Amino acid sequence: MIGERRARIPSMTQFYDLDAANAAVPELDRIMTALGDQRAELIRLRDEVLTRGGGSEGASTAVGGDLRLTRLRMQGLIDQMAAGVARIDAMGITLRDIENGLVDFPALVSGRQIWLCWRLGEKAVDWWHELDAGFSGRRPLAELA
Repeated sequence: MIGERRARIPSMTQFYDLDAANAAVPELDRIMTALGDQRAELIRLRDEVLTRGGGSEGASTAVGGDLRLTRLRMQGLIDQMAAGVARIDAMGITLRDIENGLVDFPALVSGRQIWLCWRLGEKAVDWWHELDAGFSGRRPLAELA
């Protein structure tokens, strides 16, 4: 249709078939598990800093030193998370949600662009959705026509 805009995957994208997507699952499982753990630790450390007052003036030297160390640990976690996200990106996979361990693989089915969808804890890629649909639009692969 003239003037109709349809969601599209960027043109230089690697498209995954089901076998390639499933072959990536073990590495994704490791990366997403690590990202989830790192995220949880980062949140814990952030809450710890906020509880201590974030290094406000008047904090004792000992507390200030602890806060500096905590912030360094936080930066280390951020760097580790950035490396995990970069690895997923380098694989041509789209990270949707760290907390829920959700990623999408760009795929082409009968000339139609779709997302193959995988979530941490699933043993294989068994779901898909249209480009403009999110997690709530996931459907079993058996329904793919």
